[in-house]
Amino acid sequence: MVRSGQRERAAGAVRAARRAQVRLPELTAWEGGRLEPDGDYDGLEFADLDLAGQEGVGARFLDCAVRRCSLDGAGLAKARFLDSVLEGVRGVGTDLSGASLRDVELVEARLGGAQLHGAVLERVLVLGGKIDYLNLRTARLKDVVFDGCLLVEPDFGGAVLERVEFRGCVLRGADLTGARLTDVDLRGAAELGIARGVEALSGAVISPAQLFDLAPVMAAQLGVRVVS
Repeated sequence: MVRSGQRERAAGAVRAARRAQVRLPELTAWEGGRLEPDGDYDGLEFADLDLAGQEGVGARFLDCAVRRCSLDGAGLAKARFLDSVLEGVRGVGTDLSGASLRDVELVEARLGGAQLHGAVLERVLVLGGKIDYLNLRTARLKDVVFDGCLLVEPDFGGAVLERVEFRGCVLRGADLTGARLTDVDLRGAAELGIARGVEALSGAVISPAQLFDLAPVMAAQLGVRVVS
């Protein structure tokens, strides 16, 4: 006997991502000068600051807001962002490798070459903005929503994605090589471009129109020649 839940799964239903619920308390403006490795930041607002090149490796940010700050080359490897908002941040080569982001909103970011390989993202909303060459290799994404953003050549190689949604966003030249996808909903993507690893889509849901657009990539992956 087939249960109703199994019938829904067979019909292509996917489990929706749980949205980040960020409710910041009243914040205190940060006046600490420079970030410190393993620093502990709680209930602070970092606004309109130049944090380029600063080292906050292993730092913890709880109930914080980082707004309109420059993060060029900032060293935030293994940092933890919890119940926090990053709004209007910009930077090239920001190092967030091995970082942990839980209940985080990343709003209207402008980032290039951001390093999040090996990072863990749980209940994260990426809203608007543009991120070029995002490195998420071997990262773990659970309950993540990309909404209205532009992702240029993101690298999901070897990553694990569970309950991830792409809504109204543009995904260009994505690399899914070796990625594992479960309940990944790509139907809402305004543009879906997969450069490599199209076979990883076995754990995703796409629309009929997207299937048509991806047909050349899939044919190439299978070694099929399409001749008119």
